[in-house]
Amino acid sequence: MKLLFATSELFPLIKTGGLGDVAHSLPNALTELEVDVHVVLPAYREVLSRIDHIRVLGWLPLSGGREVRILEAEHPEFSAPLWLVDAPTLFDRPGSPYTNPEGQDWPDNAQRFALFSEAAAQLALDRLDLGWRADVVHANDWQTGLVPAFLTLDKTPPRSLFTVHNLAYDCQVDFGTFQSLHLPTHWWSMEYGEFYGRLSMLKMGLVFSKLITTVSPRYAEEIRTVEYGYGYAPILDAHADKLVGILNGIDDDIWNPRSDPLLAARYHADGKIRAAKRANREALLRALDAPEAAIRQTGALIGSVGRLVHQKGIDLLLDAIPALLAGSDSQFVLIGAGEPKLERQLKDLADSHPERVFCFIGYSETFAHQLEAGCDIFVMPSRYEPCGLNQMYSLRYGTPPVVRATGGLADTVEDTTPRSIARGEANGFVFVEPSSAALQEALERALEVFEKPKQWLKLIKTGMRGDYSWRRSAESYLQLYRPD
Repeated sequence: MKLLFATSELFPLIKTGGLGDVAHSLPNALTELEVDVHVVLPAYREVLSRIDHIRVLGWLPLSGGREVRILEAEHPEFSAPLWLVDAPTLFDRPGSPYTNPEGQDWPDNAQRFALFSEAAAQLALDRLDLGWRADVVHANDWQTGLVPAFLTLDKTPPRSLFTVHNLAYDCQVDFGTFQSLHLPTHWWSMEYGEFYGRLSMLKMGLVFSKLITTVSPRYAEEIRTVEYGYGYAPILDAHADKLVGILNGIDDDIWNPRSDPLLAARYHADGKIRAAKRANREALLRALDAPEAAIRQTGALIGSVGRLVHQKGIDLLLDAIPALLAGSDSQFVLIGAGEPKLERQLKDLADSHPERVFCFIGYSETFAHQLEAGCDIFVMPSRYEPCGLNQMYSLRYGTPPVVRATGGLADTVEDTTPRSIARGEANGFVFVEPSSAALQEALERALEVFEKPKQWLKLIKTGMRGDYSWRRSAESYLQLYRPD
């Protein structure tokens, strides 16, 4: 089977979120299943600066008399060939894939990714005469929403699959911009891309693709509701027969406490977990310049890694921490950056409790690994979470997560109750209401079980022995790629 995987970001070359991780891990896992995968990505400035071996495949003509240069690149992180769509006026820029260095959206994002989508579709159809034509095209999020649409212009198009990683981002443009995109005029209609008087690139992917997937089964259900549907729920209802939720996996070579080079002490489910986690806890606190008195404490260390934004529910955690400090001997470590108000609130908490609350404003891959291994409890109080990866990292590292019952969090974390513990199913703690009071209650339940070493160790081992690999997810995708 020949598969073209179209993505707007790709770890470790360029990444803003979970899509970058998926685009790295899923094609690699599919290659191991003997799928002939090619990955196509815009030739961003940052990507070109990180790749040494590049060759020119040719110039690809597009609509409107335009053309783009197609490059092929190799990188040790990828088992699949990488094709780059090189359009310097659109992609040779500083900043992230979607924003300038000041964090503002590029005003021509619609033009940038419409061109990328057309180029990806033409490559899938072998318009460059490379002798490789895709059987299946896997497009991802609004940036590739036009790929399935462009494919339908061919008489015998490849099968197309469109994955929604986050429905909250869709890219809408007015009619004037639509006219400038060199798109077929009939695409501006309620049947196709028109969405409340604008063109939605996300809707194009939903309507034109043969299959729609989300990054967890629960999220596939949630986006068909008013609360999580962002206006697309009726469209998704109309296409419910082609909507499937497949849980993302994690790279269990990178996220593996048995071999992780970033840890002070490595461990596994059948080894000396407590001693190793204690050593990692000490290393984490020392790296964060914690005082010796704090390092000697034995209360539960509760951690969180992620963007400090409303969606992630970090405000719920920050509001709950003072009461938890007063009612327990726990300590807290938070790593992340985001909204200035939340950053200030976190810094104020750390300044007010120098032996109990520690933080790092920013992102550090090293700290992220050390926190997963060194903490006793991980917190993910997201208001919505299409899939989530950190809760799976936590399970893998023997750090039971406390999560809200949403998206992939609900699909991966089994709440701890006497019954679920007895059955060997419990691996974390789940709360429903998006409030600091509900989060506090869930953390208090976790702290109660933490004081029961035998139950806590059983919880840890259940989580560590779970299968969160990409191979499981890749096999599910492979079943969808195959014709009915």
